[in-house]
Order: sequence, then structure tokens, then C-alpha cells
Amino acid sequence: MNTSPNIVEIASLIGEPSRVSILVSLLSGKALPASELARAARVTPQTASTHLSKLVEGGLLVSESHGRHRYYRLASAEVAHALEALLTIATPKPVRSLRESDQLRAMRFARTCYDHLAGVIGVALTQKMIELQLIEASGQDYVLNESGKQKLLALGVEVEGKPKSKRRFARQCLDWSERRHHLAGSLGAALTKRLFELGWIERLPGGRAVRITPDGSTGLFNEFGLQIEDGKQLL
Repeated sequence: MNTSPNIVEIASLIGEPSRVSILVSLLSGKALPASELARAARVTPQTASTHLSKLVEGGLLVSESHGRHRYYRLASAEVAHALEALLTIATPKPVRSLRESDQLRAMRFARTCYDHLAGVIGVALTQKMIELQLIEASGQDYVLNESGKQKLLALGVEVEGKPKSKRRFARQCLDWSERRHHLAGSLGAALTKRLFELGWIERLPGGRAVRITPDGSTGLFNEFGLQIEDGKQLL
């Protein structure tokens, strides 16, 4: 008896272009309505409904109702991690307009990877935390030491993982645009959540890209020595 996971089934779900667009649209970590996902995939609401049903049945999405509307989100951080891994090995699509170029530049600089920070900023912040000996690499994860714990607690970051959670605490996530690792897992999510709460980062409209605010530039430099000039340069 073959008891291996059914990779073919999952690959067939992900391999359809409209479903890929739906899944990538949900990498922001937010739950989105079916109508918005239909627009992102450039299909009719009826076609989107069929795709969404298949993705839910396949365990890649979960749905929830709010009033008359049904919202969809990725089923878990593991789904997001798998999609990011595929983005890392995928051939880049050609950029066909100035708008696409600007969007790609913003995404590469700073974005959310499900619920944690990625892009140039995500990788650079992770490296600074390593240099400051707040975390260190261990296998496929990071280890938060006592000085790191106290540093993040002082910043207001929740550093205690949930006892019953199956999610890894501090995972190394390979960044598809930087080809280096950034901090993921529940710790990466908690840190990113706190950066939003502090107003150091904020979402740009219509996607996963985020910008570093003036307060964020000051705060990231003061706390981690991460220097950002004009939202572009890192030192």
C-alpha cells in the first residue's frame, strides 16, 4: 500500500492559472471575499466559485461567512510556506508596464509573506537580529536566546508560543526575491504584528507590499541598527 502524501492531487490544484492567482492573492494573510478573488484571477464569479470550492475541498483554503458574504483565506502557514517555496524556484514573469515594474519593486523591498515580514527589509532585519545575537540559526529554524527574548519583550512583542499550536516558533523562510532567509513562524508573525501596531510599517493598497513609515525608519535604526534612507537604501 502506498501511504505517501498525495502530491499529484495538491500539484493539480495549484497548477491551474486562475487558482494560482487566487492563492497568491491570499499570501497577504488576510481573508478576502469571493468577488475580490474573482477579480484577481480575472474570471467570472461563477468560475471563481468553482475554483474556491476545489481549493477548500483540497485543504488549501478555509472559508467563513460574514453576513451575506463568504470570505476565504489560506488554510495554514504551511500552505503559505509551500507557495513561497514555489515562488522561489519559479521563472520570473516578464514585466510589461511601468505599473508592474513599480509594484514589483515595492514587493521586493518590503511585503508580508502570509503574516510575517519579507523582502529586502525582512531579510535585513533578520540579519541584524543575528548580528546582535538576539537569534541564531539552528537547522531549519532560529533560536531566540534570553537577550533576544528580553529585547523583543521590551518592544512589546509576544515571544511565548501558544502551548497547543503546531506551528513552528521561529522558522527560516527562504525569501523568493532575496534568495536568503527571513524570520517566519509564530515569532516572525508576532514581530510583524507589533511593527504594524507601532505604526512602523503600513500596507500599500491592493497587495502584499508594505512601506516603512518615518517612525519605522527611526525605530528600526534605534532598536536594531537597521538604517533606511528614503525608503530604499539599507546600511
